[in-house]
Amino acid sequence: MKWVTWVLLFALAGLQYNLWMGHGSWHDMLKLERGVIAQNASNEALIQRNRALTAEVKDLANGKDAINEMARDKLGYIQNGEVFYRFVPSGTLAAITDNSESASNR
Repeated sequence: MKWVTWVLLFALAGLQYNLWMGHGSWHDMLKLERGVIAQNASNEALIQRNRALTAEVKDLANGKDAINEMARDKLGYIQNGEVFYRFVPSGTLAAITDNSESASNR
């Protein structure tokens, strides 16, 4: 009778090891759940980016206003009859003139 108890305890310990430490254990399950949460957050950010890009494509396909805005913003487009003014911060102008003077002295 004593050896049956030891065999059963050993079998129980072996099964419990797989439950707590082996492949598919509680630890693995918690790690996978954290990975799923992180992946869902990443997917949500990518879905939002895709929606914004889809809206931009529709704007570009439907009208000239979006194209005009992108050209102005990214390429510095100026239409005929418009005047372009550039406002430079006061410290930037001094740095530009100092650099140009040192370059001309070389």
